[in-house]
Amino acid sequence: MSTPNPFANIGFEDFRQLATDETLSKYERIGFPDAYRKDFEATIFSDILQKLTNLQGNKRSVVDIGPGCSDLPIMLIDLCRTHNHKLTLIDNKEMLDLLPSEPFIEKVAALYPNCPEFIAQHQGTMDVILCYSVLHYILIDTAFFRFLDISLSLLAPGGQMLIGDIPNISKRKRFFASDTGIHFHQAFMKTTELPNVAFNRIEHDQIDDAVVFALLQRARTQGFDAYVIPQNPTLPMANRREDILITRP
Repeated sequence: MSTPNPFANIGFEDFRQLATDETLSKYERIGFPDAYRKDFEATIFSDILQKLTNLQGNKRSVVDIGPGCSDLPIMLIDLCRTHNHKLTLIDNKEMLDLLPSEPFIEKVAALYPNCPEFIAQHQGTMDVILCYSVLHYILIDTAFFRFLDISLSLLAPGGQMLIGDIPNISKRKRFFASDTGIHFHQAFMKTTELPNVAFNRIEHDQIDDAVVFALLQRARTQGFDAYVIPQNPTLPMANRREDILITRP
């Protein structure tokens, strides 16, 4: 139904090795085949900017959880420089070493949210939190609700958090069960066979609607507004991924 991802089922410690592997492209180092990210990251960043409107202000406090080392964090760094934002990048040291160091950038080498000093110092101060293409690793590597609760505690009044590029297996199934998805699969795979779709089945270590709705409910229960938002349809996986936007009133 799609090109197999050779970087599936990896975690935080694996990214240390990917970051230092000079045989890999910058996209492969963050766990994507080139076809999934090359020539798309400018559009991805534009989609992010439409959702995280606080980035268009000035002198904001911004944190990027798991930025990786592709073009996206460079675009964010350039924007933060232009708008006089303070930017915190949280990732493993090997990945952070591949990104520029500038006076307005703080680098925190940690498996978020296992960075208690940073969290204690920045309670209620962050105008923007970005976590893009990371949630499926958080599901494996750390306590899921602890990640959310601590992130919400960092948001300032009016602050925005984007949990982006969520691979929702329920959304994927709905797509490939549709006429559009069937035609997509047959054209891509050059086959007349139908895609294999099984509903009402728990798939371990996968994000599904239950996980997405649980995040929305937990955020809303704590007094935050939370929404599921579609991706720009021109993005390569928009038909099977989606974003969550959380705001502090």
